[in-house]
Amino acid sequence: MAQINFGGVDETVVTREEFPLEKALDVLKDETIAVIGYGVQGPGQALNMRDNGFNVIVGQREDSPSWERALKDGWVEGETLFSIEEAAERGTIICNLLSDAGQIALWPTLKAKLTPGKTLYFSHGFGITFNDQTNIIPPADVDVILVAPKGSGTSLRRLFVAGGGLNSSFAVYQDATGKAYEKVVAMGIGVGSGYLFETDFKKEVYSDLTGERGVLMGALAGIIEAQYQVLRQRGHSPSEAFNETVEELTQSLVPLVGENGMDWMFSNCSVTAQRGALDWKGKFREATLPVLNELYDSVASGKEAERTIQRGSTPNYRSELETELKEVRDSELWQTGATVRQLRSKAAEKVEELS
Repeated sequence: MAQINFGGVDETVVTREEFPLEKALDVLKDETIAVIGYGVQGPGQALNMRDNGFNVIVGQREDSPSWERALKDGWVEGETLFSIEEAAERGTIICNLLSDAGQIALWPTLKAKLTPGKTLYFSHGFGITFNDQTNIIPPADVDVILVAPKGSGTSLRRLFVAGGGLNSSFAVYQDATGKAYEKVVAMGIGVGSGYLFETDFKKEVYSDLTGERGVLMGALAGIIEAQYQVLRQRGHSPSEAFNETVEELTQSLVPLVGENGMDWMFSNCSVTAQRGALDWKGKFREATLPVLNELYDSVASGKEAERTIQRGSTPNYRSELETELKEVRDSELWQTGATVRQLRSKAAEKVEELS
């Protein structure tokens, strides 16, 4: 394993150079990998493993949109595509890639298929970490492992097809066979990871839930709404408010920060922008630190898991969710965004016509 220094801290990282695909294939040569669930992570992981040469089958509810999607992706009913029950029966590595709510509902079914020596695989630590609420408690005679790609299944697949890889966390929760570690690393390579960073189930879910509710989605959406509202209230047009709040962020700044870092961004903008950003970043940091600490405490206490389980299990949750999403979708902010994206597409089409 490689030792890589991250900001002055040495961490152990598994790379594809030291654990090549050929080694991963050898470790899992006798395994049947059953991907249960074909929604968010399932397609990307299953297709990447299939393309990499692993023995993969998919388990999904028949006559569902995800079943139809699996058929379109080339999974063959009765050969590589089965009901959840049959796939779990056939699989020696059961990849539980259902939603958190789905994992709770289907746990008795999957648990019955976990015969001694099998492996239970997750891409999220939710079910295991909060098992006092989920009741997901694996038998003691199976391996329990996790590979969590740091991005959507769509991104995992897109980068794989392009010849790259998405970084992933990995963890071993239970090693019943003495081979759980090499299995989890092999799975990480198989699903198309670039680098593999070791963690544990609890840290993975704590950081994941904090990130989703914080910078990745919740905080980002909230601060976008706040700045847009301020600009509109101060007399700016919808297009100007959107372009200064969202368009420049997503189309210019974020890609550059991802490629070069925030320090580079500060060094390569106007003095006016540079001075203002450096003067104000501390105020935003101090304003949001209490909120983020409150958020982390809520995650660690299990309150966020409790709310997720309770809300996700109510009979009318889907309709209530659609009402919430419609409110976002129909807002002036995101209606303006839809128009700006259309203009962006038309501009790209004109470029293609001229080229």
